[in-house]
Amino acid sequence: MTRKGDEIPVEIAVTAMDTPDGHGVTAFLRDIRPRKEAEERERQRQQRLDEARTALLRSQKLEAVGKLTGGVAHDFNNILHIISANVQLMLRSEENGRKRLMSILDAVERGRKLAAQLLAFARRQPLHPSVISLAQLIERMDTLLHRAAGDGVAIRFDIEDGLWNALVDPNQLENVLLNLVINARDAMEGQGSVTIALANITVEPGTVLADTGIRPGEFVTLAVTDTGSGMPPEVMERAFEPFFTTKPEGKGTGLGLSMAHGFVKQSGGHIRLASQPGQGTTVTLYLPRALQETPDPAFAPVPH
Repeated sequence: MTRKGDEIPVEIAVTAMDTPDGHGVTAFLRDIRPRKEAEERERQRQQRLDEARTALLRSQKLEAVGKLTGGVAHDFNNILHIISANVQLMLRSEENGRKRLMSILDAVERGRKLAAQLLAFARRQPLHPSVISLAQLIERMDTLLHRAAGDGVAIRFDIEDGLWNALVDPNQLENVLLNLVINARDAMEGQGSVTIALANITVEPGTVLADTGIRPGEFVTLAVTDTGSGMPPEVMERAFEPFFTTKPEGKGTGLGLSMAHGFVKQSGGHIRLASQPGQGTTVTLYLPRALQETPDPAFAPVPH
């Protein structure tokens, strides 16, 4: 039984025919709702396949870039070690030129940090995971996060009750979170608000989330949302590539999101990006849940 105003798609076949009284027609109506529903299911299935194929190609592209990046970073690190060792030996015996040597060491340190970021993207950065409370980590970083965001940016926290512990390297996570807040600040040109949300989530097999490439399991999510300018699709496509940036020259290396991507993947988690032009951006980290109920005693992020 249909409600008033409902439309039923039908197929009509009309055939002319002769009758004892003259000419007439026969009309045959067929309800084609089952066919339409089957077509819609097939369309949705094809759309999901296309999205999965796109995600797979993007993942393969990042994997290939990651292998190349990791090799370059290792070679770069070896060169830096040689330079650093020789400069330190010279510093012990040479008073003249000490200022220049210190400048060289400073450049080496910047190069070391760059190599570390590249290795993080390539998922080859040594990690030291601990059972940590993300709420405690954020509490300890509160002053640093506000300082990085600047006076014109309000930081809000949304922490779910009964939050699980996570198994992750706390110091690397600090660097990732700090970079995300700085990216948000720059996207808002120093004026706006950032929300840092923590929540528990279970990804079931066959769900929409699982179809996006997140392995089934239990995770603690850390989402950073800004009120900035957002990203068009073509920028989102390349957001995790190393050295890709929309910032002016000298304002960013383009390694923040790529480092976050590599770190989260190496930690056994996932990262998702949601954004629309004019509607801000949300970066969500899916960090593996730790079943241990209390954080490790050794969990102590480096003080700032």
